[in-house]
Amino acid sequence: MELIRSFSVDHTRIIPGIFTSRVDLVGGEPVTTYDVRLKRPNIEPAVDVAAMHSLEHLIATFLRNDPDWKDEVVYWGPMGCLTGFYLILKGDRAPRELYGLMLRAFRSVLDADGVPGAAPENCGNYRMHDLEKAKRYAGEFADYLEANAENGAIFVYPGTERPVTEDGRRFYDS
Repeated sequence: MELIRSFSVDHTRIIPGIFTSRVDLVGGEPVTTYDVRLKRPNIEPAVDVAAMHSLEHLIATFLRNDPDWKDEVVYWGPMGCLTGFYLILKGDRAPRELYGLMLRAFRSVLDADGVPGAAPENCGNYRMHDLEKAKRYAGEFADYLEANAENGAIFVYPGTERPVTEDGRRFYDS
């Protein structure tokens, strides 16, 4: 079985940033999955579960209400490893083109006075939210994006050389 693209990226070299994870054609049109990475995998502590849940609600709501982007948004949700989020958009834009959107989305969390959809009628685990921690993580990531705006590495997955067999199979160290 072939290793999926997100497992074939060298996680020991990923830094926080906005990366293209994959581009698929759906009905002949591109749909792009982006890796919005808040933490360095296996180095920094993962995002607190309740804060991650709150960030999911807050930023999904922001994205689906942004007048310039709402029609492009397919999905926003957390990675299982709790180091970032997946954003799926119609089209195929360079990660750098999402910089302003992500900066505004994470900055918007700082102004939130509640978590949208955090009620038993709207959420499968409505008690598992932490707005204050979500604000802390959002502020840290927004500050990081601003401080690294000119650092091209926050927009490109780190490359790595992988051995390839004569029949074209690629080796991975996970």
